[in-house]
Formats: sequence, structure tokens, C-alpha cells
Amino acid sequence: MIRPRRPLAVGVVADHYQELDRLYREVWGEHVHHGLWRTGRESPGEAVELLAGFVAGQAGVRPGDHVCDVGSGYGASARYVVKQFGARVTAVTIVPAQHAYAEATGPVNGNPRYLLRDWLDNSLPDTSFDAAYAIESTEHMDDKARAFAEAFRVLRPGGGLAVCAWIAAEAVRPWERRHLLEPICREGRLPGMGTETDYRALLAGAGFAVEAVTDISREVRGTWGICLRETLRRIRTDPATRAFLLSAASRNRIFLLTMARIWAAYRTGAMRYLVFRARRPG
Repeated sequence: MIRPRRPLAVGVVADHYQELDRLYREVWGEHVHHGLWRTGRESPGEAVELLAGFVAGQAGVRPGDHVCDVGSGYGASARYVVKQFGARVTAVTIVPAQHAYAEATGPVNGNPRYLLRDWLDNSLPDTSFDAAYAIESTEHMDDKARAFAEAFRVLRPGGGLAVCAWIAAEAVRPWERRHLLEPICREGRLPGMGTETDYRALLAGAGFAVEAVTDISREVRGTWGICLRETLRRIRTDPATRAFLLSAASRNRIFLLTMARIWAAYRTGAMRYLVFRARRPG
């Protein structure tokens, strides 16, 4: 497990997304996760929806299923799963700005249902979901064993779980650890970036049977070139973005450099993007 040299302070994950709310929405859009380029010809909007659809498929979502979106951001993936899969979705985020935005989209008949709460203390009923997925959220959770234990608890026996995660290579060179992965954890507010072995062990330790692990690093890594170009464009053209990144009072302005580190980490192979498909036995 790659960890920042100093433990992260309590509350910094929510603070990161709260302070960068405007930049995230304007650069990434509503989904705030990687896009999936199967052909390379997809638009960014098509690519993020392709990823959401792929993940829901890995979780085994079917029409009428009750599904949990763990770390749902602005709720765009939850809305996509409702529309495209005919599911009922409960979406959980820890960030007030994201929750407020999701609620403002006007869920129809409470679907999706948006909850502002910590996944590690979610208070959701036992065995209440047919499927669950986490898209790039477990990286932000310090107690990953508890995160997966909670997923196991809320899923019915036989329920499927899909987890997309930024994953450290099993063996990284010292300079990659020092100049790429450790700073990415510190600046991106990741308490720890696990390896594939770590995640397999965590899922098994929670009681899951790991059915498949899919490496889609090459199909998603183009996200960061797009985001870097768009952020640099906004620095040139948007005074508010420029003022934020130049202000010493901006606690998370370092994330511009982090985006470049992530771009580099994918290309050196120090970082991978994996989708884990697991199931609660029974």
C-alpha cells in the first residue's frame, strides 16, 4: 500500500472536493471520473458514460434492482444507471456541494435517492441492495477493510460488487514512489493507494469472492491529457480559475501539478486502473 509520508488530516477529502467544486464540474463535468475510450473516437461525454455502463454491467445490475453507488459525486453515474438499466439507486457522497448539486437535478419519485453521509458510517440496512459499485472512491477511504465490510453487509447474498480503483503497480521504482505515487496520495487526498494484491486481499477479507479483475488503464488514461489541456485553457481564459490557482489561500491548488503526476504515472506503468468484480456468496 502506497501512503503519503504524513497521514492525512480528518476531513481533507471532503474539503478537497468542496473547494474544487467549480473546477471539477467545469473541467470533468457531472461524472467526475475517468472516461473509457474503447475505439478512441468517443467524445469525453460518451467515454464517461461508457465507463458508468461498464461498471454497472460488472456489478450485474438488472432492471428493478436496488443498487448502491458508493462515493457518488454529483450523482451522474447514478442517474445513468437509473435511466439505462432501470434500477433504483441510492447514491452516497461525503461532499455537501456534490450532494446539493445532485438534489437540484430533481430525482423522479426519489430515484436516485441522494444521501450526504460517510460510507464508513452509512447506517443503511443489512442486505438491502442487489448490487453496488464504487467508482474511484475507495482510494479516498482510510479504512478500506471497513469500506468493503460495509459493502458486504448491505448486499444481499448473491449480490454483486464492482470497484474501479487507482492501483499502484506491484513493484514501483524508488523515484516513481517518491515523485509520483506518494505525492499523488498526498495532493489528491488519498490515504492509501493499494496494489491489486492489496485489493484482492481486502475484498476476500470482507467475505467477497473475487470473480474477475480487468485492467483498463490504456482505455482510460487519456482522461488526464484532456483534463490538463482544459485546465490550462481555463487558466488562460477564465480570471476566476486563474485567481484560484494563483492564490496562496487556495488549499488545493496543488492539484494542477497532481494531474500531471497522474498522467506521468499511467505512462510509466507506476499506476494502473483496475475494475474488480466480486460477489457476496450465497
